[in-house]
Amino acid sequence: MNYNIAVIEGDGIGPEITREAIKVLDAVGKKFGHTFSYTHVLMGGCAIDAHGTALPQSTTDVCLASDSVLLGAIGGPQWDDLPGNQRPETGLLALRRAMGCFANIRPAKLWQPLKIACPLRTDIAEKGIDMLIVRELTGGIYFGDRGRDENGAYDTKRYSEHEVRRIAKIGFDMARLRGKKLHSIDKANVLESCRLWREVVADVAKDYPDVDYQDMLVDNTAMQLVKSPYMFDVILAPNMFGDILSDEAGAVTGSLGMLASASIGETKCGLYEPSHGSAPRMAGLNKANPLATILSAAMMLQYSFGLQAEAQAVEDAVLHCLETGVRTYDIVGDTGVTPVGTREMGDAVAAAVLA
Repeated sequence: MNYNIAVIEGDGIGPEITREAIKVLDAVGKKFGHTFSYTHVLMGGCAIDAHGTALPQSTTDVCLASDSVLLGAIGGPQWDDLPGNQRPETGLLALRRAMGCFANIRPAKLWQPLKIACPLRTDIAEKGIDMLIVRELTGGIYFGDRGRDENGAYDTKRYSEHEVRRIAKIGFDMARLRGKKLHSIDKANVLESCRLWREVVADVAKDYPDVDYQDMLVDNTAMQLVKSPYMFDVILAPNMFGDILSDEAGAVTGSLGMLASASIGETKCGLYEPSHGSAPRMAGLNKANPLATILSAAMMLQYSFGLQAEAQAVEDAVLHCLETGVRTYDIVGDTGVTPVGTREMGDAVAAAVLA
């Protein structure tokens, strides 16, 4: 089977980490008899430099014509002084909307060989952390009316019933496939949009009587993520709350270098990217951790291509590398082992897939 993948390397360490994910995908193809074809396109700061816009129309066209999209990372200090509507990040927001990717799926898992990297008390880490954050991605305050007047600035947070209902269904579907427990996050004691969120989620929950569903205020959620992270299975959250909480969950698990993500929605064509940034100071040093991007590629195999065994093979390969002491600089900790570089980690995972 042949799969066409649009590759957006992006900025900073983006080219380095996507290169290793492609290396692992090619190993999967060799082992399972698939062919992955790649079309490289520009988005982000590099696209601004080359075309004067963060998202050229040609990039959108290629992404929409592909089976899925693999993204490295975008942005960097050289573009920080641009107006807000011209920054590299605007390209990502526009691409998500063009692709109809309204749901961001972000696992936050404490891998057992990396328990030492968890910043929480040992007794908390020992109970295990394995959650999935389902974040609404194309609505809320990031996409609402905004502007400035003579007295200040404003950003509008708005949700329609349709937007809440479709993301809630994805959250409950994910919960049904996992531990059958879902926490829906809001600030319904203050915000009217969150009161709508709570009402619609409760209505959707009626169709999932097998899922243990609870509402939780976002401030309490932020506290419980560091106090009792093991209590969570699936977290369903509006756009901004999900953005913040998923980064917090990433810190709890020890390293952003391990955090994959998928943006999915109306079609099987999804956008897969690591949760971390472009880390421009690490660019070209062969020190970046490619595992988040590699695990994002595994999510692509699972969610967009329906290749469950292949996705599991990548996760098993990552676990094997961690168990045998293969570590990049960010996750080496006090193990006493010599860290490997970006390319070497990619080589190790690819070899483990083929073993």
